[in-house]
Amino acid sequence: MVFRFNQSVSAFLLLALAVFAQAGTPADKATVAKVRAALDSPAMGLKVATVETSEVPGMLEVQFEAGPMVYATEDGSYFILGDLFQVNNGQFVNLAEKRRDKERLVKMEAVDTKDMIVFPAQGDTLAHISVFTDVTCFYCQKLHKEVPELNKRGIEVRYLAYPRSGMDSPGYRQLVGAWCAKNPQETLTSLKNKESVAVNQCDDNPVAQQYQLGQELGVRGTPAMITETGQMIPGYQSADQLMVTLGLN
Repeated sequence: MVFRFNQSVSAFLLLALAVFAQAGTPADKATVAKVRAALDSPAMGLKVATVETSEVPGMLEVQFEAGPMVYATEDGSYFILGDLFQVNNGQFVNLAEKRRDKERLVKMEAVDTKDMIVFPAQGDTLAHISVFTDVTCFYCQKLHKEVPELNKRGIEVRYLAYPRSGMDSPGYRQLVGAWCAKNPQETLTSLKNKESVAVNQCDDNPVAQQYQLGQELGVRGTPAMITETGQMIPGYQSADQLMVTLGLN
């Protein structure tokens, strides 16, 4: 399958569409069959997982297994790889990102907090953030110094492991050590402070699963924060900035 795509032009064309349909409804069987026949490509490792209606009449949301979501015509002859925006009273709303927020939220809700390293809020909990972290990451270390202040302001911080250098790396082994420690919070803090810590390894740890989850959610670097609504916040933010982002300033 060969295609050419100019993301800026395609985004502009989608923005120009004024009439929007109900999205998120599974397409009928005949349409799904057409799309699968057109877009399934074993040679390219592409297999259609779901086909649903989109906000644009005549365009479908097609999700590939372990791959991207694209917007395709009803016969599968054309598709667009990129985000879909809606123009709403002069504001551009990223509908594709809102869909990803929902997908992230569903997957995050399936993770047991017992498998996370949690720094609870002091007093009433106003919100929580889930943070994919790596102890060797400078901005993860910098963000961790903000955790006491976030806790004071009512923010619970839930850590998940994301060894950015992969599964066969010192960072991976250190993360395993933190999750296997008798006091995970203390060990994680010591590792991020670059202190010499004896780390224990154990087979019953969630590091590999959380790394895989991060990849599925689109994590490409650390820290990567997920809010209660499923919004992803990539990179470092100070406590003050996070309170604004979370709408709690």
